[in-house]
Amino acid sequence: MTEHNGPADAITRREFVRVTAVGATAGALFAAPLVHAGGSDTIRIGLIGCGGRGTGAATQALDADPAVVLVAMGDMFPDRLSASLDRLRPHAPLRVKVPADRQFIGFDAYRRVLEADVDVVILTTPPHFRPAHLAAAIDAGKHVFCEKPMAVDATGVRKVLQSVEYARQKQLNLVSGFCWRYSSPERATFQRINDGAIGDVVSVHTTYHASPIGQHARRDGWSPMEWQLRNWWHFRWLSGDHIVEQACHSIDKINWAMNGATPVRASAIGGRLMRTGAESGNVYDHFTVIYEYADGARCFHTCRQMPNCAYDNTDYVMGTAGTCAVNGWAPSHVIKGENPWSYEGEHPNMYQVEHNELFAAIRDGTTINDGHWMTRSTMMAILGRMAAYSGQTVSWDQAFNSAEDWTPPAYELGEVQMPPVAMPGGYTVPAPVA
Repeated sequence: MTEHNGPADAITRREFVRVTAVGATAGALFAAPLVHAGGSDTIRIGLIGCGGRGTGAATQALDADPAVVLVAMGDMFPDRLSASLDRLRPHAPLRVKVPADRQFIGFDAYRRVLEADVDVVILTTPPHFRPAHLAAAIDAGKHVFCEKPMAVDATGVRKVLQSVEYARQKQLNLVSGFCWRYSSPERATFQRINDGAIGDVVSVHTTYHASPIGQHARRDGWSPMEWQLRNWWHFRWLSGDHIVEQACHSIDKINWAMNGATPVRASAIGGRLMRTGAESGNVYDHFTVIYEYADGARCFHTCRQMPNCAYDNTDYVMGTAGTCAVNGWAPSHVIKGENPWSYEGEHPNMYQVEHNELFAAIRDGTTINDGHWMTRSTMMAILGRMAAYSGQTVSWDQAFNSAEDWTPPAYELGEVQMPPVAMPGGYTVPAPVA
């Protein structure tokens, strides 16, 4: 059995000791075999979260293997599920087999999908739900594609780490939606960086300067919970704020360039200058984060969601023997210095590659587990948000061990509170979990 993990496993495995001690014995009892290894029979998939990203991911799963069949779908709202199904059926009419009794609605839809005799699940709900859905999927013995980020708070990250370890023990595939890790130009470029093409990396600056994400005004008949769920990008308990939900891609590239090293601490500036109206919820519109490493390296990340401003998604990596600039949007991947190089290879669709490799691994009986680096990159984004919200320098240990937990009092379509926008100097990082 082959397992492909990210670099610097030992760092995360030490973290596993703190979060998986109680479940380790139970995890050792798991012995679910891989399904369909080496065969040509049907692979049944279930989609949990039927928005645009979920529909796209289901399409890519159908394209990844000719024997993939979509058999179950779940979402909070019937209109979203119906719209997704209407888009998927024409794409693969003979392999989208989701009758009415396998179309599940509500907060428990994910459990019902998992009970529908599926082999693989696609997790694309708002990020708040990722830890619980991932835990249930791994416990049920399913292979998983899960969108980024992996959690919105430190409590969720620790729960995901447990699921990552259980997936490894059960030899289940766990592929993340950090799509740039599946991009051929990025893979070639960051492999060269990790192999020393620019010497020792001393600094990284990544950017995610984008426009605002669309808003949904509250309609008559929508409870506060329904409105927030339908407008989830703008509420921090559901999205983690845009540094976690969107810009985590660029923070993941810091993690990649640093070869999986964990930052010691972070300082940050952030705020809300241009978001107005109730539909904009309680998230910021800009962040700047400084990550400090034990070897003295400093890495910087800037992101914003503002209209009428310049867009940028460039990553700048500085080393002792050269520099590298990466822009996947351009695309441009160039190394300058002692070992000049530029990428001139193919550019396959990275979203499709994610699913191609997932289903190929299931067929081959190998295991992909993205858990180590996908979880670290998510936690780095959360650390940056904590530092910006609090206005303080926050250590990795302080953030990782924090009791921060944004779970609402109840999952029901009724009232739900919206905390005010966090004010630097007023927001306090929660104390460590007992």
